[in-house]
Amino acid sequence: MKCPFCNCLNTKVVDTRPNDENSSIRRRRSCEVCGKKFTTYEKVENIPLIVIKKNRFRETFDKDKLMNGIMRSCHKRPVSFSQIEKIVDEIENTALNSLQKEIESEKIGELVMSKLKDIDEVAYIRFVSVYRQFKDIDTFMNELQKLIKPSTKAEDYDVYKS
Repeated sequence: MKCPFCNCLNTKVVDTRPNDENSSIRRRRSCEVCGKKFTTYEKVENIPLIVIKKNRFRETFDKDKLMNGIMRSCHKRPVSFSQIEKIVDEIENTALNSLQKEIESEKIGELVMSKLKDIDEVAYIRFVSVYRQFKDIDTFMNELQKLIKPSTKAEDYDVYKS
């Protein structure tokens, strides 16, 4: 660390303490040339995660936006708020741990779908129907068919069948 008084590179740490609820470290330093003391702070650098939208525009990752989307899918379903928070945290951690500065919204959507599928199938279908923008009942039924046991057919669930 360069001394702010004489610009010498020979400084030593005299004291180290956590600061701001352990989110940074305060260091007292002493210049070995001029003898003056000064303080430095060390903290983790947060690099914002950028989401690449379907239209190729970019925006900052918004945890609240993700939470709201999942909550809408889970409305009136037996999914607890802590389960939703866990999904959001896991997705955020997956994105941040990928060491990429940007992530495509499609990847986030796929992660949400895989998490919801394990927790609540109705919430999963709600999310998929909005995310994949189903154009007709056939594409919707195809997605439902993926959830139905392989030995059964979609016709078995036809409410208009006589």
